[in-house]
Amino acid sequence: MDVIEPIRKRYSVRKYLEEAVPEEKLLRIMEAARLAPSASNTQEWRFVLVTDEARREALCKAAQGQPFVREAPVVIVACAQTDQRVMSCGQCAYTIDVAIALEHIALQAAAEDLGTCWVGAFSEDEARKVIGAPDDIRIVQLMTLGVPAMGSRPKNRKELSEIVMYEQWGGSKPG
Repeated sequence: MDVIEPIRKRYSVRKYLEEAVPEEKLLRIMEAARLAPSASNTQEWRFVLVTDEARREALCKAAQGQPFVREAPVVIVACAQTDQRVMSCGQCAYTIDVAIALEHIALQAAAEDLGTCWVGAFSEDEARKVIGAPDDIRIVQLMTLGVPAMGSRPKNRKELSEIVMYEQWGGSKPG
């Protein structure tokens, strides 16, 4: 098993073909989310899969008019049914848990030759209205999903030596 291949393949897709995502692929992708770890195994995430054109249009408006939100055949609305628990490190557990599950989605989608894009620029209240979620449900993130219109492009990433430190901030590799 080589996990690095879908990691290398994944990129933020903003142009999709007008093709439906096959149900069997969609179920495998959502199974990857279901298997994600969560703090204290709370599994607070909930996912609303939006394929209806009118709802995708409404989500596009909620996402500051970003056209790829409308054009993607599936928009995943990642929600949290949460008690707002803060972990001892000071972070809200649900935001981290949902992010982990969404990255599982993105990597499984890449393994299925599908593309995704994280959408963080959106109105939570507007997105909540589109999917009919109650007020106590947090809308954490949107993610588009579909067949990319273009192939993978080269990634512009910093070298490991720029981002990895040893033992302390600024620490060099021993030896």
